[in-house]
Amino acid sequence: MSKPVRTEQEALSELTDAYRRYQGKRSGLGDEFVAAIDVALDQITRLPKAGAPVPRVPRDLGVRRAPVPKFPYHVVYIETPAEIRVLAFAHDRRRPGYWLSRTRPR
Repeated sequence: MSKPVRTEQEALSELTDAYRRYQGKRSGLGDEFVAAIDVALDQITRLPKAGAPVPRVPRDLGVRRAPVPKFPYHVVYIETPAEIRVLAFAHDRRRPGYWLSRTRPR
């Protein structure tokens, strides 16, 4: 049985901003981006331990990332006993670890 996914508000804002940017580049590209995010989230819910540990982040935090197919993004998340917390929809070229403050339990 898969765990529920809870997405941090900041991550939802990132997703919305990225969608708008892609949609502004080409009609439908934002929709393709969201579909690719859904593929990554589906993989995370089925196999949460398959995501790679995030480099240069203490392993005891349990932060992992899964690539978003066809886009330069990763879904950054933590698996807890009760849920999967999505911390960020992080662009691969954005400053690393900007989302670290989101690792604290809420």
